[in-house]
Amino acid sequence: MSHHPIADQALLSDLHSAVLVDLTGSIDWWCLPHFSSPSVFARILDEDAGHFRVGPTEVADVERHYLEDSLVLRTTFRTPNGVLELSDALAMAEGARNHDLGADSPHLVVRQARCTQGEVELEVDFAPRFEYGLTTPIVTHADDGVIATGGPTTLRLATSVRLVADGARAVGRTRLNKGQTAEFALHGVHTWHPSASEASTESVAHRLDDTVEAWKSWARSHQHYEGAYADLVSLSGRVLHGLTFQQTGALVAAPTTSLPETIGGERNWDYRYAWVRDASLTLNALWIAACPDEATDFLSYLTAAASSIYGKRHIQIMFGVRGERDLSERELPWLKGWRDSRPVRVGNGAWTQAQIDVYGELLDAVHRIRGNLGEVPEQQRRFLITLADRAASGWRDTDQGIWEIRGEPRHFLHSKLMSWVALDRAMDLAPHIGADDRVPGWLAIREEIRAAIETEGWNDRMGAFTQSFGSTDLDASALLIPLVGFLAPDDPRVLSTIDAIAAGLSDERGLLLRYRSEDGLGGSEGSFLICTFWLAEAQARAGRVQEARAVFERAVSYANDLGLLSEEVDTATGELIGNFPQAFSHTGLVNAAWAISQADHVGPVGPEVAAG
Repeated sequence: MSHHPIADQALLSDLHSAVLVDLTGSIDWWCLPHFSSPSVFARILDEDAGHFRVGPTEVADVERHYLEDSLVLRTTFRTPNGVLELSDALAMAEGARNHDLGADSPHLVVRQARCTQGEVELEVDFAPRFEYGLTTPIVTHADDGVIATGGPTTLRLATSVRLVADGARAVGRTRLNKGQTAEFALHGVHTWHPSASEASTESVAHRLDDTVEAWKSWARSHQHYEGAYADLVSLSGRVLHGLTFQQTGALVAAPTTSLPETIGGERNWDYRYAWVRDASLTLNALWIAACPDEATDFLSYLTAAASSIYGKRHIQIMFGVRGERDLSERELPWLKGWRDSRPVRVGNGAWTQAQIDVYGELLDAVHRIRGNLGEVPEQQRRFLITLADRAASGWRDTDQGIWEIRGEPRHFLHSKLMSWVALDRAMDLAPHIGADDRVPGWLAIREEIRAAIETEGWNDRMGAFTQSFGSTDLDASALLIPLVGFLAPDDPRVLSTIDAIAAGLSDERGLLLRYRSEDGLGGSEGSFLICTFWLAEAQARAGRVQEARAVFERAVSYANDLGLLSEEVDTATGELIGNFPQAFSHTGLVNAAWAISQADHVGPVGPEVAAG
């Protein structure tokens, strides 16, 4: 079974797909040609599902870091006889800089192993397994390495190390002395339309340097945050950009599928898609940690993907990276899953759910970048008006809620809150979208929603806004009430809700669970990092800066050695679980850090400040 900790993994990205490399130098995950394509390496889900290791034969102490504002990885192995530095990158197109980062990415992994002290015996183990481990390709010798063929994918590995291919894998060993290097260039191409391979050992050092410079140029022109926790915010900005599909601007929730929310449980989902729900909070984080261009690109993708809502009752809640709508879910029974956590799923059945909060997320996202909108095209104006009208007509509907609960629909407070947000933002956008005549109607319904939330969403016995109307269950999403501007951050009901959630949903480590209520699934789940960051942000906005810092620093203490966060923390062991790295966790980190930074200088922070 696949047993290595999820936190052992490091992220590489070329803004088309992602590679995960573990502490031993093994590539355990890569999907080609884009994030949600079938994998060619998937050992993170099953020991037999493919890997590509380059590392020392001896046991070593390991240290890792990203090079100079990039997602190029340097792993240092200290063995009894020498020191080996392994540099890894998903290469960018040569000369790609600034806004061109990710354009024409060649689907090329470059790896260089350098002995910097003593001598090191290097081991290479190349064992690709296509289509999530279903297909064992044929590995044969080529002029300067090996080639793996099978189905629609071909991998060409050029290397300076002599490899022996046995039909299913290629292995080799070599001894490096101080100053010597071994190079690897792995290129993925389409079998049926092969192009000239970019796999060449002669260019590895250059491609590594060029990819570092590409990331540095993007960081120089995009990353200008200088507030609290600047290093963490900067890394999170690069992670969020690394999870972006350059061709469309789509930002995937995570680059992996089926890393479990609880070990051995069934809460294993495919997160390689873009959720409309993520729009508002993610755009704010991109604005802080990257620049308005990335935020605008993501919004343009979402509005284009979601615009075909005419004749449908509800907007679709998630899409593929190219705007695909059919994300039908299926199981892969031949995979054992991480630590035997079956089932492994591809696709996500939540795409068919009705979730009325998405109108508010989209309109709030547009509202956040209203200063950059310029003249809104007629088709987009009609779309935005339709979103507001749908929120106005559908806010009384039940749905599955923010957590996509697979049980009976309910009147979730968060869904009503975001319906209020939809109308509130639409009213402010009305002059930009030619909707002044609709403002009186929107205003009346917005006040109806406010009254319903304040009466049916508030529970006197709990001293808090609760998960759904008439419920006594707490839910961390109620922390969004001050974050979206429904009530002031220091409103007594907000403060009481913050305290109730902190007391009622904290685990023994001081991290927040989403809720403790029944959700239609078996087993438990870990504490959610995004919820913990919401708590820190709400506390900061309420002026409780010391509390916010304590919560924030507690959450980031669970990041791995590179600063990467998954979705959850296992309540029993404290290890990272869930899909990795998780965009929403890094989004929460950025927004909470920004709120803490602002509160340090200006006191309680309202939503308009946060919107920039």
